[in-house]
Amino acid sequence: MTLRLITAPTTEPVSSTEAKLHLKVDDTADDNLISALIKAARMLCESYQGRAYLTQTWELTLDAFPDSPFELPRAPLATVESIKYKDADGDETTMAAADYVLDISAEPGRVALADGKSWPTADLYPVGAVKIRYTAGVAAAASVAENVKQAILLTIGGWYQDRQVGADLSPAAKALLAIDRVF
Repeated sequence: MTLRLITAPTTEPVSSTEAKLHLKVDDTADDNLISALIKAARMLCESYQGRAYLTQTWELTLDAFPDSPFELPRAPLATVESIKYKDADGDETTMAAADYVLDISAEPGRVALADGKSWPTADLYPVGAVKIRYTAGVAAAASVAENVKQAILLTIGGWYQDRQVGADLSPAAKALLAIDRVF
């Protein structure tokens, strides 16, 4: 199984203004550093929580079709763009969207075969035969939970204060993220 980010979010859950207010920074000298810290903190928090905070596209690659239903990493699931498979000859086919259904209310989101449908029976390519491309996350930073924003701010604060510290979450940030962590 391989999970690859295709399209990163275009905004962050915490703005530079919010981060600078939290850090008590009034000038612009560290703006690039603060922006980089916001992105890195978001990525670390997302990884810890098993979530995608803002809209992003992922591709899950599998060697074979999984049991139905199966979970897609990174909640919340928004949509599935495509499920493609490669046959033994290397020819790629896209499954019809009518062949599967989504459970976007589950965390993590799930995909199941539609009633009366089955996975294709073609002999599959030996590795990386199935690719599921999907979108996860919410559209607006305002929809990101406050506990997540606070965890990101705490992480940024620790890194900004001690720039040599390892990239780990503080116990307080972990406690905030544990509230709605996806396993």
